[in-house]
Amino acid sequence: MKKEQDPIKEVRRIRDSYAKKFDYDIDAIAKDIKEKEKKSERKIVSFAAKSNVKKAG
Repeated sequence: MKKEQDPIKEVRRIRDSYAKKFDYDIDAIAKDIKEKEKKSERKIVSFAAKSNVKKAG
């Protein structure tokens, strides 16, 4: 596989570039994502935790 065609490296490069914009501050990244969700016309789906899941053991 050619270097520029490696999808994993490309995703990691993009992810690092995005995080660098926020000085790797996870709170700032989360805030930006939430703001983008609010502006988006896409439906945001949230899955609630299931309370009836049995624990192993």
